[in-house]
Amino acid sequence: MSWIYEPWPWYIAGPVIALIMVLLLLMEKNFGMSSNLRTMCAACGAGKKVAFFNFDWKAQRWNLLVVAGSIIGGFIASNYMTDNLVGTMNPETIEDLRILGFEGVENQYLPAELFALDVFSNPKGLFLLAVGGLLVGFGARYAGGCTSGHAISGLSELQLPSLIAVIGFFVGGLIMIYFLFPLIF
Repeated sequence: MSWIYEPWPWYIAGPVIALIMVLLLLMEKNFGMSSNLRTMCAACGAGKKVAFFNFDWKAQRWNLLVVAGSIIGGFIASNYMTDNLVGTMNPETIEDLRILGFEGVENQYLPAELFALDVFSNPKGLFLLAVGGLLVGFGARYAGGCTSGHAISGLSELQLPSLIAVIGFFVGGLIMIYFLFPLIF
């Protein structure tokens, strides 16, 4: 059963995503992850304090299943459908990351320098988490959705604002990784 440990090829994963998008379009639903935070806040009663959260969150209950499925699916995939092999990385990328202070990147998916629990006791790490979270939240709200919502749902509906948002996400990512990331680390 070595197939269970391999990523799905594009010619299977792509049509499955397309099928899901067709089903969502037929049910007049939109896919996206960032709107789920608003739904969760509204379900917990935030609408009593902030008007932004005062909406019929029950109409979005189905989307909360997407979050639950993502969490459960990620757990199952990482614990039961992987042989813990780290994919091969370009030697130049490994060297570039070492220059930035990341050690052992060829042996792990999540570098300890970014994903260790010490980040919560490090002022710089806490600052970066807070600022990064605020920027991602603001960006998703300002763009009217997150990367998954625009790139998968919006583009499949041929929405021009989603195309502009996706181009912006890519340009922002390039600026971050080539200009800002080296300054931060």
